[in-house]
Amino acid sequence: MSTSLRLLVREALSALGIRRFLLGIHGAAFPTLPGEDVGHGTPASDGASALLAFASELGFDGIQLGPPGATSASNPSPYDGTLFSRSPLSVALAPLTRPEWGRLLRPEALEAAAAACPAPPRRVAYAYAHAANARALAEVAAAFRARRARGEGGAIADLAARLDAFRREHAGWLERDALYEVLAARHGGASWRDWPDAADRTLLSPAPGEEADADGRRRALLARHADAIEDYALVQLLAHVQHAAVRTRARALGLALFGDLQVGMSERDAWAARSFLLAGWRMGAPPSRTDPGGQAWGFAVLDPRAYHGPGGTDGPAIGFVRARARKLLSEHDGVRIDHPHGLVCPWVYRATGDPRAAVRSGARLRESPDLPDFPELAPLAIARADQLDRTLPRHADGWVTTLDEAQVERYAALLDVVIAEATDPRDVACEILSTQPYPLRRVVERHGLGRFRVTQKLDLDRADDVYRGENARPEDWILLGNHDTRPIWRVAESWVAAGTARRHAEHLASRLLPEGEDREAWARDAAADPGALAQARFAELFVGPARNVMVSFIDLLGARAAYNTPGTVSDANWSMRLPPDFAAGYAARRAAGRALDVPGALARALRAQGTRLAAVRPDLLAALDAAAARGSAA
Repeated sequence: MSTSLRLLVREALSALGIRRFLLGIHGAAFPTLPGEDVGHGTPASDGASALLAFASELGFDGIQLGPPGATSASNPSPYDGTLFSRSPLSVALAPLTRPEWGRLLRPEALEAAAAACPAPPRRVAYAYAHAANARALAEVAAAFRARRARGEGGAIADLAARLDAFRREHAGWLERDALYEVLAARHGGASWRDWPDAADRTLLSPAPGEEADADGRRRALLARHADAIEDYALVQLLAHVQHAAVRTRARALGLALFGDLQVGMSERDAWAARSFLLAGWRMGAPPSRTDPGGQAWGFAVLDPRAYHGPGGTDGPAIGFVRARARKLLSEHDGVRIDHPHGLVCPWVYRATGDPRAAVRSGARLRESPDLPDFPELAPLAIARADQLDRTLPRHADGWVTTLDEAQVERYAALLDVVIAEATDPRDVACEILSTQPYPLRRVVERHGLGRFRVTQKLDLDRADDVYRGENARPEDWILLGNHDTRPIWRVAESWVAAGTARRHAEHLASRLLPEGEDREAWARDAAADPGALAQARFAELFVGPARNVMVSFIDLLGARAAYNTPGTVSDANWSMRLPPDFAAGYAARRAAGRALDVPGALARALRAQGTRLAAVRPDLLAALDAAAARGSAA
C-alpha cells in the first residue's frame, strides 16, 4: 500500500457521497512493540503509530476510539470507566525512559515488566498490565518528586511547571477523583457504597448543615495525602499529554479522533455526583430484539429535578454533563454517544431485588405518568397519560405517540448540552440500534442526527427493518458490526450453515448489481462462498443512502473471535489486541479473501451506480481494480 491508495480511496468515497469513513478500535487493542509491551495496548505506544499510518493509507479519515476512562483492577470494561480521569493504562511507558521526559522510568524496569508479561501477543493480560503499569508509574512519580526536590532543571523543571498548570486547569475533577483513589485505598478497594464511614461516603455530598464539616475534612485529607494527590495528577498529566500527541500525529495523517461518551457512570463519578442522583434507581437496557430479557447495567441515574437551577441556570446534573462533554470534545474531533437513550429517555429499575427481574419489569424515567407499580416516577414524567399507547408494552418505541415542542425540548436537555460542545454536530454519532423510542427520535431529528444501521443484523423478512441499508437516511451511520457483535466472517458462515445465504446474496445483488447484469448467476455463486458474502456486505455500506461508514477493526482485519459478548463476564471480553505484525497478517488474509478489501469494495459500489457511473473519472475504477488485484496477489 502507498499514499496513492489513500488518494484513490478518498476520491472514490467522494464520488459515492461518503462523508465519514471511520475505523473503530479501542485503546487496549492497539499494537505495541515487544520491548514496550506490558500486556495492554495504547494509542500512545511506539507500535500504535503503525496502525495510524495503516488506517491512513487505507483511506480512513478517522479513528473511533473507545471510552478513555480509568477502569478498576477487576473490571476491564471501558464502559464502566471514569468520565473525567483518563486510564493510567493509556500511558505509554517507553517514552518515559527517554530524555524528553527526564528518563523518569528506568529502562531496565520497563524491560523486566515486558519480559515478565504472560499474555500472548493477541490478548490483553489485564490483571498483569494493571499491576505492572501501576508499579512503573509509581516509580515515575517517586523519581519526579525526588529530582524536583533537588532542584533539578531541564525536563524535570519543565514537567513541574506543566503539572502546576494542569492541576490549576483541571482542579475540579482532578481533586475529587484523586480523593476517591485515596479513600478507596483506605477501604481496601471497596466501592464507596460499602464504605463503613458515612463521612467518607458523603464527603462531596454532605447533608444540609454539614457542609462546613465536610469541607474541613476534605481539606485535611488533601493535606494529609498531598503526595498521593500529586502522584495522581502527574499520571493524569502524562495520559493527557500523550493523548494530545496522538491527536497531533493522527491529524498529520488526515485522521480525526472520535471519542466515546458512554452512558454509564463509574463508581468514582457516582460518588462525586451522589447529591444529584436519583436514589434507589438504576439504569439498564429494556427488552429488545437483541436481548429479550433486557440488560441490568446497574448504572446510576441523574435526577431530572437537578437538571436546572433558579432562573433556568444549569443545575448540578446539567453542569456535570456539560463539563464532561466539554472535556471529551475538547480532546477529540467528534464523538460516539453510547446508548443516547440514557440521556433522553432512560430505562430505569429499582436498585433492590434481583436485577434481572427488575430490569425486565422496569419503565422509562420520563414517560411513566401513572404506572401503578412505579408511582414515584409520576412527578418526573414529561409525556402525559393521554399521549401513551396502552396496547403496547411500555418499552416499545411507540409507547409515546405524540409530543409538543415544549416537551421535546425538555426531553432534549442533556443531549442538547453534548451537541452544544461539538464543533460540527454531524460528527456526533448516536448509537441508536434496534430501538428508537418516539421521544428519542424527536430529539435527534431536531439536531439532524441519524442512527446506527448494523447490516449484519438485518431481517430479510421485513422490508422496513431498521438494519437494512436501503432504509438508511443520509445522516445515519452504517456498519457491518461493532464491538458487541460477531465478526462478519463468522456471521456470513452462519448464513451458509442456516441455509439463508442465497437470500442474503439475492438481497446484495439487488443492491450492488445494476440493471442488466445477471443478478441470479451472481447470487448463486456468492451464496456458496461466505467470504464473498462478507465482502459484498462490506461493499453495500458504500452504496447509500447513509453517508457515514464505520468499520470495526475485527471485521477489517479478518478476526474470527468477538471483541465482547454482551451480558457475559469473561476474560476473553475486551481482551483482543493487534500484534506488531498486524499489517502483514492483514495482507495475507486479504489475499486469501478473509479480510476486507477496501479498494475492491469501492469499485463494486461505484459499479452499482449504473448510469451514474459516467460522472466518475474514467481511470478511477481501473486504478481501484488494480489496487484490489495487488492485494489479492500479496
